[in-house]
Amino acid sequence: MADKNLFTDRVKITIKSGDGGDGMNSFKSYKGKPACGPDGGDGGYGGNVYIIADKNVNDLLSFRFISKYFAGNGERGGSNKCFGRSGDDVIIKVPLGTVVRDFETGAVIADMFEDGAKKLIAEGGRGGKGNVRFTTSRRHAPNFAQKGETTEPHILALELKVIADVGIIGFPNVGKSTLLSKISAAKPKIANYHFTTLSPNLGVVKYYDDSFVAADIPGLIEGAADGAGLGHDFLRHIERTRMLVHVVDISGTEARDPVEDFKKINEELKGYSQKLASLPQIIAANKCDVYGADENLKLFKRKYGKKYKIFPITAVSGEGTQELVKAVFQTLQTLPPVSRVEADEAFTYRKSGNLGFEIYMDGDVYVVVGDLVDMLCRNVALNDPDSMAYFQKILREKGVISKLKEMGIKENDTVSIGEVEFDFIP
Repeated sequence: MADKNLFTDRVKITIKSGDGGDGMNSFKSYKGKPACGPDGGDGGYGGNVYIIADKNVNDLLSFRFISKYFAGNGERGGSNKCFGRSGDDVIIKVPLGTVVRDFETGAVIADMFEDGAKKLIAEGGRGGKGNVRFTTSRRHAPNFAQKGETTEPHILALELKVIADVGIIGFPNVGKSTLLSKISAAKPKIANYHFTTLSPNLGVVKYYDDSFVAADIPGLIEGAADGAGLGHDFLRHIERTRMLVHVVDISGTEARDPVEDFKKINEELKGYSQKLASLPQIIAANKCDVYGADENLKLFKRKYGKKYKIFPITAVSGEGTQELVKAVFQTLQTLPPVSRVEADEAFTYRKSGNLGFEIYMDGDVYVVVGDLVDMLCRNVALNDPDSMAYFQKILREKGVISKLKEMGIKENDTVSIGEVEFDFIP
């Protein structure tokens, strides 16, 4: 069984909107007066699939256990012109910052950026028309009804990208979680070993009457941009951030060189994304209370002091953190707000309603294919004259006959439409 404490930020799910209900083929009948006229009602609409951003959902763990979300089918129409009941919608709740993609193409469908944002992902099928809908001045008793529109399942990729103003980055065990716990009300797990943090921790940092959101990103290691360690799993969580606070262990207590550590982390950022590498950075030189930190700080400032603002801090005691918060807030004031991932298009899985068709030659036979053919195959009763009349009417209205003539069809040439083959008569 999967570990319930494991943070999950990427999943694959299958969705399907509901099929439309079939139209009803029925006739009124009274005692002594059978078949008094058509009264078949329309089928109900299939249920839709929606995704909603919910601030109370923290990750995508639940989708590891339930990965299929199918909306309800519409019910069949009833007699006495009664409509069938529509299928139940499916509502999928995801954390803020979840990017929804089509799994096959990778196209961005939506970025669930704001609490309560609702996106229609898959539209339910239309209900079929009952036979009462097919009555005309010349067709008084149609003995056929339309089937409901069917829908297809689709696979989605859900990817969580943390929404935060500031990303706190650095090697493992340099004090990122401790810093976040001091400047916000967040209570991340803290211990003196590598990879204590296995998921991003968010905290709201107050600055007088204002505030900003900071995220403690799990420790990066050399090779992270190529997937080493936590690698890509968490580098993507700082893609949205407006700036970075880069924490270095200035004491070098683990026989590490803070100058080299800083250089390596920035190389990983650049290797993953040029955008990340170009984000403004403020350096938090942590563990200044440890012996040897003063000398290392001088060397670090000599190397990077002209390009970056460097703040000596001791995260455990909170010393220097207020100055750091002030500098971060002032920098944020000059930067654009957190950006969302733009959808590739106004994407919703739906039936377009444009019943297209194509015609190709198979030997001497004109073969008609497409959505129009699928619809006709569902709705035409070959043994019913009224239904066949409707079939021929649709072919004329949708331009199939005109297209056949453009292609040079002659009298008695064979036309194939689904399971129907007939000789063309102009």
